[in-house]
Amino acid sequence: MTRPLAAIAATLLSLSLAGPALCADDDPVAATVNGVDIRLSEVLRIKNGNPQLAQAPMKVIYPMLLDNLIREQLLAEAGRKEGLEKDPDIQAAMKRAEVRFIAETYALRTAKKSVTDQMVKDRYAEMKKNFKPVEEVRARHILVGTQDEANAVLADLKKGKKFEEVAVEKSKDGNAGSGGDLGFFRKDEMVPEFSEAAFKLKPGQTSQAVQTQFGWHVIKSESKRMSQAPAFDEVKDELKAQLAEESLGKMLKNMVAGAKIARFDHEGKPLPPPAPPPAKQ
Repeated sequence: MTRPLAAIAATLLSLSLAGPALCADDDPVAATVNGVDIRLSEVLRIKNGNPQLAQAPMKVIYPMLLDNLIREQLLAEAGRKEGLEKDPDIQAAMKRAEVRFIAETYALRTAKKSVTDQMVKDRYAEMKKNFKPVEEVRARHILVGTQDEANAVLADLKKGKKFEEVAVEKSKDGNAGSGGDLGFFRKDEMVPEFSEAAFKLKPGQTSQAVQTQFGWHVIKSESKRMSQAPAFDEVKDELKAQLAEESLGKMLKNMVAGAKIARFDHEGKPLPPPAPPPAKQ
């Protein structure tokens, strides 16, 4: 079974981020196992085909991926010595794998060809046109465990200590080292109690102790602004994957409509065609 369109589009995105495919002359040998070459492209294929690995630094995961390929080659050699390539289960699995790899490769290449730079620019223009600005606040906070600790923080601030210094000394949050800076955020990006307090503050003001599920906070508002649409370079790869998924969907819909397909249940009884999706309003 081929993967869902979203998964294929995610693979397309990771491949686009990884750069162009290696040419034959630019595909060095990564390892040799009993005379069999394992090439760099095989390592890259595993890395780029896994969304979790695609963004990892190559120098960090390269040794692990190469070792896995080496062990795989050694196990395959041992299996061939026992004639496993003739095993009916292996042959059936290889036939299914061939169908899957050909299907996915065709889908990826076709979708990649169907998405032009102009289409991505047009989709960005559409996104920017429909973008609705919302208020954002840039704030700092100091997180402590009890109300008494929060009141002690407020006392330090009242004595004239800088908010950033108190955050470094007393905050239990991961951003204490940066003076409790949370950057800009929308109201719906924080828990309600925190957002309610932060968005009521004027720039430069500090809140009283605020309790949330994480503990007690003292919040300082730095500034406010209306959000802006992200820059093209920030979203172009996401838009490219989105367009690729849409293209694959249309292509498969046409293929299914033009094919002779019979479906059967687990007992071999004919199944009716699946109901068409509801029409968009």
